[in-house]
Amino acid sequence: MTVTSPDRGAHMDTVFTEASHARAAALIREVLARSPVEEDAGHAENTLHWLLRMEPSADAALRMAALGHDIERAREDRLQRHSFEDYDTFKAQHAELGAQIADELLQSAGVEAEVRQEVARLIRRHEVGGDPRSDLLKDADSLSYFDHNLPLYYRREGWDETLRRARWGYQRLSPRAREYYREITPDCAQLKQLLAEVAAQLE
Repeated sequence: MTVTSPDRGAHMDTVFTEASHARAAALIREVLARSPVEEDAGHAENTLHWLLRMEPSADAALRMAALGHDIERAREDRLQRHSFEDYDTFKAQHAELGAQIADELLQSAGVEAEVRQEVARLIRRHEVGGDPRSDLLKDADSLSYFDHNLPLYYRREGWDETLRRARWGYQRLSPRAREYYREITPDCAQLKQLLAEVAAQLE
């Protein structure tokens, strides 16, 4: 994937204060802004929001992984669910390819190898977790689906598929993240009903 590297004097936001990390964040955002998936750019920022809500002291690798975890979907030739035998295999391939893409972007931004490797590891694990850091990213990603993606997904996919996806997402949430889930209140009455049904069925 070819992107134009931002000026080395690019503005550093308050989330990414190291120069190379700010450049990496700018590159990730540039790619996500071109995504054919409507919710991708907002989902990335919202996942970062939930990460910092749950862990305000999250380090740069976690923050960059939150921002870039779904970067694979931003490609025109992104992976398609129907090409895989099952949803979990599709998600695993999505995570692996996303880790590779993110690593290339971070390397071009001059991010140190240790941080790059941890970002790639976290993105590889963001669908399944397995350790405290990747579990935290998985929770932030899952909460953002309900908080940001849900209305757009529902409009595109309809009730049955959205209910299936919501059940899958709720089962991924840790007990702590399920407490945050209760704070999410969509404007749409049908989606409020859906979230309540999912929690009632799976608790």
